[in-house]
Amino acid sequence: IRGITLLNSKFFHMNIYSSENVVVDKVTIKAPGDSPNTDGIHIGDSTNVTISGTTIGTGDDCISIGPGSKAIRVHGVRCGPGHGISVGSLGRYKDEKDVEDVKVTDCTLVGTSNGLRIKSYEDSKSSPKASKFLYEGVTMDNVSYPIIIDQKYCPNNICVKSGASKVAVSDVVFKNIHGTSNTPEAITLNCANNLPCQGVQLVNVDIKYNRSNNKTMSVCRNAAGKSIGVAKELACL
Repeated sequence: IRGITLLNSKFFHMNIYSSENVVVDKVTIKAPGDSPNTDGIHIGDSTNVTISGTTIGTGDDCISIGPGSKAIRVHGVRCGPGHGISVGSLGRYKDEKDVEDVKVTDCTLVGTSNGLRIKSYEDSKSSPKASKFLYEGVTMDNVSYPIIIDQKYCPNNICVKSGASKVAVSDVVFKNIHGTSNTPEAITLNCANNLPCQGVQLVNVDIKYNRSNNKTMSVCRNAAGKSIGVAKELACL
């Protein structure tokens, strides 16, 4: 899929489902920033999908990676407005498959409400694993929550609070991520009490809150891993 423009879809602009060996290159996707559920590209139950050189501005996720996605490559994508590049939500339905081997490299996010996000339901109905993620060389420009793992996702109170998560998150590397945050929380790792995130790495992450009178911070709950080359206010692992 190369060189086309998708404009103002009423729902997902592109849905790659139950597919193999798909390349999306130099595509432009546009919808108003306040338009609901207008994800740019959604991927589910698919293997070996590459998205490159693409510009996406929507009212929801620029790219959403759903259950059953494996060997996903996102390179050179510009995202904004929108909700960022997201994995999930995971665990909402029964019998969801694992998400693994995802690489997001050399991307730019501008003015999005989230940056790089992994989200799973607090009272998950299934137990897909989310593992082997690499986010490298990503620039944040005025992004509200640049790095966020949320195992307690519960939109519109449609799930049971303090439910027991079944979605295991492991081996996630954030490397050479820099830029500005529109909130003090540049890094949020909100993992489950009963199933902590494992093997999370923050390597050369340099994100600053864009208002000089307040300090940048990180919030890490139930996450295990390490921080390398990261300022102490962000090195919560």
